[in-house]
Amino acid sequence: MTPFAGHPIVVGIVPGQPELVALTAAAWASALGVGLYFGYADRARVTVEEFPDGTVRHAEVDPDSVDDSWQDRQDAIEETLRRTLADSVVPWYFRYLAGRPDRALTHLARAVDASAFVVGAHDPGVSGRWHDVVDGSIAARLSHHQHRPVLVVPLSVVDWHSRAPWQ
Repeated sequence: MTPFAGHPIVVGIVPGQPELVALTAAAWASALGVGLYFGYADRARVTVEEFPDGTVRHAEVDPDSVDDSWQDRQDAIEETLRRTLADSVVPWYFRYLAGRPDRALTHLARAVDASAFVVGAHDPGVSGRWHDVVDGSIAARLSHHQHRPVLVVPLSVVDWHSRAPWQ
């Protein structure tokens, strides 16, 4: 286990995700006195080379394709993080990764010697459950295939005291 003190937290993010994930990670990092490494893994790209700082050189899955839209996505994610964390004093970095998110985030955590992960929960609706069945939960994959703890941020409130819609 990597000690929490002095070791950053890796945060798995996706475009359009609620700000709550980044804000929760920033609150934990502030309490621990550590920094954050945000990582987005683009499934439409493959990792060509991994670097010691957690960055990667990546390419299209289809070698005959030329699609530079990833640069716009990277810029948009960084701008969203800048706005969201504008009031935070926690140092943070963003890494645009490629391939399977659990593997990409694990590489990033190893590279920066992270102590833990923070990820957002899936949408509890039908699309979220379908995604878990088809692709698997990133949080579950992380918790089963590496040694760092995983904090999952709930993205919707479930009131267990209210009646179910079918009642």
